[in-house]
Order: sequence, then structure tokens, then C-alpha cells
Amino acid sequence: MDRIQSLFETYSGIREYRIAPLPASGGNRQYFRIAWDSGSCIAAAGTSILENSTFIYLDRHFSRLGLPVPEILAVSDDGMTYIQEDLGDMTLFDMVAAGRMSGIYSQEEKAQLRAAVEILPAFQYIGASGLDFSKCRPISCFDRTSVMFDLNYFKYCFLKPSGVEFDETALEEDFRRLCDRLLLCCSENFQYRDFQGRNIMITPAGDMKFIDFQGGRMGPVHYDLAAFVWQARARYSPELKEELTEAYIEAQSHYAAVRRKDFLTDLRQFVLFRTLQVLGAYGFRGMFERKPHFLESIPFAMDNLRELLSCGTFPEYPYLCPLLEELIPAFGHRTPRRDGVLLVRIFSFSYKKGIPDDRSGNGGGYVFDCRGVPNPGRLSEYRELTGLDAPVMEFLKGLPETEEFAKETEALAIRHIDNYLKRGFTDLMFCFGCTGGRHRSVYFAERLADSLAVKYGNRTDADAASKRISISLIHREQNLERKVL
Repeated sequence: MDRIQSLFETYSGIREYRIAPLPASGGNRQYFRIAWDSGSCIAAAGTSILENSTFIYLDRHFSRLGLPVPEILAVSDDGMTYIQEDLGDMTLFDMVAAGRMSGIYSQEEKAQLRAAVEILPAFQYIGASGLDFSKCRPISCFDRTSVMFDLNYFKYCFLKPSGVEFDETALEEDFRRLCDRLLLCCSENFQYRDFQGRNIMITPAGDMKFIDFQGGRMGPVHYDLAAFVWQARARYSPELKEELTEAYIEAQSHYAAVRRKDFLTDLRQFVLFRTLQVLGAYGFRGMFERKPHFLESIPFAMDNLRELLSCGTFPEYPYLCPLLEELIPAFGHRTPRRDGVLLVRIFSFSYKKGIPDDRSGNGGGYVFDCRGVPNPGRLSEYRELTGLDAPVMEFLKGLPETEEFAKETEALAIRHIDNYLKRGFTDLMFCFGCTGGRHRSVYFAERLADSLAVKYGNRTDADAASKRISISLIHREQNLERKVL
């Protein structure tokens, strides 16, 4: 903080101001907003001199070429801290949040997305003019080493933890073929590398400015378009993906001759590659670091794979594609069932590890917080037990709040199930969470499962509801699952 204050005061001469930290980004840099009576700016403090110097070099290079990037106002002598103009807090990612959540984008949101892809070629073509790529770190160009690194990221951080059996030698041969195919597209353009909505700022004046390009390098332009249009959680429809791709090609044609058919053929290769890379990242952040957001993103990436492969296979990768076809149903959103059965899934879980993901694609159902009930896990005699053990069940049954909680959740669940049965819906979740996912959540999940099994298993009414409902119980933290009805 002292370095930031010293740099700002030396640059501005202002002594009366306020400093507030900004939310952390994906990297290690820390950001602060400095505000005073007549203005504000952003200060950044990094941990890597190479990353900082690359960003500063690229930003000044792009600025000289007239590209929309933030102005660097001051840099510390050691290069570890710098000050840039304040672009506000609105990102393109935030601006189109309603469309992203619903999967239905308004005309205004589509216009913003088109504007972004129409600016992209300027960075790739104009931005490469006079650029010293040796200053790009950690890699100066898209090459065999970087491609194989990303493919192995997928193999080791997603595929191996998935539990799916595979022939490593056969997969490696397809990886080499995919690498060779991608390198055929190499060019002397600037590859932004992290071109996505969170890195596109919408200024208070409504202009777009672009940030976080310090991972850029010399490379094929297809990569950035694939990263933006096939972003896993963007939920763009096939029609919108086509619209954005065509908008990019039209803008690209102002800088280079484009053979549309060849470009689209090459683009499919990069969509495949980028999706594998993203799954590697989701696997590492989700399966290893247990970060819920990344685990929840996996089905969306699988949806992109399903759509990509449905438009035509890649015969040049005879082992990889069948392997992906095996992964899609295991990790993707399920396709809607037509059997007329309502699948009810009841979970127990630990809040420390995140709310269970809904792979049906319907957005989940009810989440009940059991932490308002006293925790048996705080007592030594129950600590090593779970809600499946009789002593824990007896302890919880003796609490007045237990019966109230169980009866209210049961009544709510029955009303919701009856409504879903009448409307022909296919999936519903009830999730019970507590601190460790061992005692209270397990107990209440069991209570609800037993109650529903009695109610719907004994029904004899005319619509034969008992034949149209299936109930599964999953104790996630114990890795236990059983069919209840």
C-alpha cells in the first residue's frame, strides 16, 4: 500500500484521497481504486515483473495504434506497481448477465456481443504491426510446446480424474495430429489469448475498452474467436454463435482476404482445442481445488462439445472423438427425457464444498440450510458418526426444532412434487446442507426420502403417480447413493 500511495502522490501531487481494494481477478495482481474530489484512477500491484512489464508494453503499444485500451498514467521505478485510468465497474460479462442466465439474449445484448467480436480483428491485425513479440511472456508464439501443454492439461487434470478408462498411447497420437493441424493455421497476428466478457470494460460513456491481454502472443486468429463465442457458460444458441462468427468474418475482411469456408473449417479445430483446454482448467480448479464454480461449469463445456460433434465428427482423430462421446453423457447436462417420469434427487452436502450441481440443466430446485439446528458434530461422542447412525438420529429427534424443520420441508416438497407431476416435468432436486455434510444434512435428507417413499410408493389414485416418480438419495460427502423409489 505504501508503494501505491507514493506512486500516486508523486504522479498527481494530490494528498487528500481514498483507497479501496477491488475484487480479485484470476491472476495475482491486486487492484485498488483511488478516488479524490475531482476524479479517480486504478492502481495495480503485481507479483511478477514479467507479467507487469508485458502488460505495460502491450498497453502502450496498442494505445499508440489507437486501439481501445486503458491509459497507463504512471509506473513505479521497479515496475511492480502502476496506475491506469479508471474504466468503471461494468464489464460486458455483467452487461449481458440476463441473457447468460436465461440463455435468451435481447437485441441490445446481441448488439454488444457483436460489437466486441467486430473490434477483435483490430487487435489481431493492427495490434501485430510493429509489435516486438519477444516481449510477450511467458510464451512469445503459439507453438507445439504450448499446444501440447494445453492438451496434456486436459488429459491429466480432467480425463484422468474422471475415472474413464483410456489408451494413453492412442490418445497421444491423436493429440499429435491435432497439434499438427492447429499449427497449419499459424500466422504473424496477435493472439489475445483471454478474449472474454470479463476482460471487456464498458465505460460510463458507453465505450468498450479491453484489458488483461498480457498473456497474448503471436498466433492464429481463430483461437480468440473460439474462446469468445464458445465460452462455456455464455449459453449462446447455435444461431447466435453463427451470427457472432459471421460478424467477426465481416470485420476481419477489412484487414485480410478471408476464404470463408476454409476459415470455418479451421475454426472448428480451434473450438475443439479450446474446449479441451477449458475442461483441463475446470478439472484442476474443480476436481482438485474443489471450487464449486468450476465444477458447475463442466456441463456447459460438455454442451459445447455435444453441439460441436453433432455438426460433424473429426475423422482425423479416431480415438479422441469416441472418448469425448463417452465423457459427454457422464459430465454434461442430460438431454430431456421423454418417459414421463419425474426424477426426484435428494442430496446431503457440505457448504464448504459447494451446493450440488444440477446436471439436468434445469437450474436445481430447493436448498435447505440445516445449520440452524444444533450440530451433533460438536459433541465428541457423535463426531465420528453420521446422520445414518442411530445415536445421531436419536440426538436430533430429541430437539424440538428438528420436527418443525422436517415437517415444513416435507410439506413444501410434496406440494412441489404434485405440481411437477401435473405439469409433466422431469427433474427436481432437494438439497440439505450443513457445515460438514455428515450429521444434520444426512439426517434430514433421509427423513425426506423416507416420507416421500411412503407417500408416493403407496399411491393408488387414478393417475398412478407412484409409477411416474423415481426418487434417489445421494449423500455426496459420504459418496453414497441409493434408489428410494
